[in-house]
Amino acid sequence: MSTAGRASTGAALLAGLALLGGCGDSGTGSRETVAPSITVQAGGDPITADPTQYCLGGEGQRYQTSPPILEVAPDTTVVLQVPDAVADSGWEVQVFDEDLQERIGEVDVEAGTTVLDEISTSDVVPATFYLVVVQDSDADACEGLSGAWPVGFIRTAAGPIESTTEAPPAG
Repeated sequence: MSTAGRASTGAALLAGLALLGGCGDSGTGSRETVAPSITVQAGGDPITADPTQYCLGGEGQRYQTSPPILEVAPDTTVVLQVPDAVADSGWEVQVFDEDLQERIGEVDVEAGTTVLDEISTSDVVPATFYLVVVQDSDADACEGLSGAWPVGFIRTAAGPIESTTEAPPAG
C-alpha cells in the first residue's frame, strides 16, 4: 500500500473514533491515575492503549484519546493483556470495520483471563479493522456503561507484490 493510501486509511480509522469514544471528556475524575490501560502486541514491541470510556466510581467517564493504529503483517498473532480488575469483571473482543460502524465479529474470553493470544491478523476479512476490548458492564453501575479500548490494525502485504502478464488459466 502506498504512503498516501495508508494515510487515507489511517484518516478513516481516526474518523471513526468519534463514534466509539463519544464527543469528549466528561470533565470529572482524573483519568491519568485511575482508568486502566491495556497492552497490545502484534509482531513488535508491546504498546499501551487507553480507554475511550470507563466506569469509574459508579460514574461513566468518556475520554478523548486516540487509539494506537498498528501496521501488521498477515498471520501475526495479536496478544491482548488486560489488568486484573478488567479480567475479574469479564471482557470480550469486538471486531469492527475500519470506520467503527459495523461490528463484524466478537471473541469471547473466559472469565478471569488476563492475556488473550488467539487472534491472528489474518482472522479478519477486511485488511483494515479495529479490535475493541470491551469490559463486561455492571447494569447497576454507570447505567450499563463499560470500559472500551479500541486498537486499529492495517494489514500490509507480506512481501513485494508480484504482477503477472499471463492470462488466467481457461477453465
